[in-house]
This record gives sequence, C-alpha cells and structure tokens, in this order.
Amino acid sequence: MNMDGLVPEMTDLSSRLLDFSVAKSLTMCTGNVVRRSNSTRRHPVTPEQEILDCIKAALGEWVSKINRDQVELKALAQHAVCSLMQDNERIGAKEREDIKLSAKLFIYRFEPGMIKESASRACLELGVTQLDSVILALPPLSGGECRSLEELQPPWEEMEALVQEKKVSSIGVSDLDHQLLEALCLKAQVQPSSCQVNLASCCVIPPDLTTFASENNIQLLTHNDPTDILPLGPFQDALGASVRGPGTAQWAPRWILRYSAVIKNRGIIKSKGYVVKAERAAAHY
Repeated sequence: MNMDGLVPEMTDLSSRLLDFSVAKSLTMCTGNVVRRSNSTRRHPVTPEQEILDCIKAALGEWVSKINRDQVELKALAQHAVCSLMQDNERIGAKEREDIKLSAKLFIYRFEPGMIKESASRACLELGVTQLDSVILALPPLSGGECRSLEELQPPWEEMEALVQEKKVSSIGVSDLDHQLLEALCLKAQVQPSSCQVNLASCCVIPPDLTTFASENNIQLLTHNDPTDILPLGPFQDALGASVRGPGTAQWAPRWILRYSAVIKNRGIIKSKGYVVKAERAAAHY
C-alpha cells in the first residue's frame, strides 16, 4: 500500500488517473480523518502533512471506488466533487444537541460567495443545517505586507451573513493584532466571538490584546497552523498523483475548510475532516 496505508495500491497506474481535460474546479471532501488515522496510527503529524495525506487518500479512494463500480473514466464535469463521507458518519438529528461542530476556513484569495459555499458544503457533508462556529483565516501575507481593515471587511461581511442566515451560530478570526481586531469590532454588525493566536510567532499573547478581548467578551484561543497550511507545490504534487489532463501546475487551492465534531462534556472527537476547493487557471480552460 502507498503512503503508509492511506491510498489503495493499483496494478495499472493509468487506470487510477482521472481525466481533468475539461474540469475547471474540484471540491475534495476527505470524509472522516479520525477513521483513517485510527487505522494507520500516524501520530503526530503536522497540520500541513495531515491535509496532504488526506487529499491523496481522498483522491485515491475516490478513483478506486470509480474503478470498482466500473464507471468509464473519460472526462470529469467542469465542476467536480470528490466526496467520501459515509452515511453513518453524518450527524443524526437525535445527537445534534450533544455535538459541537466547529470549523476553520483558510482562504487564499477572497472571492464573493466562497465563504457561503464552504459552509454549505460542510453542512451537506455532515448532514446538518447549521455549524456552531467558524473561524476565518485570511490569505498568507507576502514579505513586508500588513493586514488592513479594507482587506478584512469583504470576507467578514460574508461571515456575518452566515450568522444572519442561521448557517452558523458564532464567528471568529485568526491572527489579528489588537489594533485590527478593535477596528473590526467598531465596523462589524456581528462581533467576533473568538480570536485565534499562533503561539509559534507570539510566545505570549500581547497584554493589550488580552485586555481588549476580555473587555469585549472575545475568547482568545491558540493554534499551531502554519501561515500557509497547503503550499502550492506539495498540493500540485498530491493532485498529480491521481489526475491526468492539463498540467497540475495550472491548479491552485482557493479555500480549505477544516471541521470537527466533538461530543460535548466528553471532549471526544467524533469526526474531523477537510473540504478543499481547487481551481484551474482561467487561461487554461
């Protein structure tokens, strides 16, 4: 088996390659990572390695299933969806009150509609109508760049719409300093309920951020996600292992949503997974 047991071995490599000659976008839903990690026992792994393993496993399992079902592999639809969530892993109506559904959305370049799309896809995968919380992570910064309220406002307005449409109960942000968090709160219609801080770049949470969060009922959380959770090169390599057609150098991730379903009062992770949206450059359609 390849990749420490994550992707089924195929006797004919060409038979497990999907044809991407007409595809413009691909949405990859990894299914329950807990199920896979329990079977492979690969602990610990970095967030970057986990998502790469999940992408490879999802595509490999998807292609393997298509082959088993003897579906002719010609060309994918323009907007293809790879979904592996099993029915018995979705959240049933009777257990919904006992489950906390949290998500973190990483965006690479904001485009209108992407935030609603990501939340809707997660709800569809989990079999629910509402997530309890979503945290927004803005695109990685280039050297010397700084965050601005002008950059933050458009995606935050879409986050607010999730609350107003009752798709999400609460919303938060990641890696904002005190000044930008305060500016957001002054402009926002829906206040952030949480703010994540990366302790890798900030060993101690700044006192001014702690004070402001406390005074405004904002929960401060810590995380260890890298600045770029899915680097372009490794992503293209993972994609190229399962697809054929236009070169993988034409593809890039647009957003990644990581979700978890935790049993309340017990802290047990029932389900964890990723939804990854990738697109091919328009010039190559």
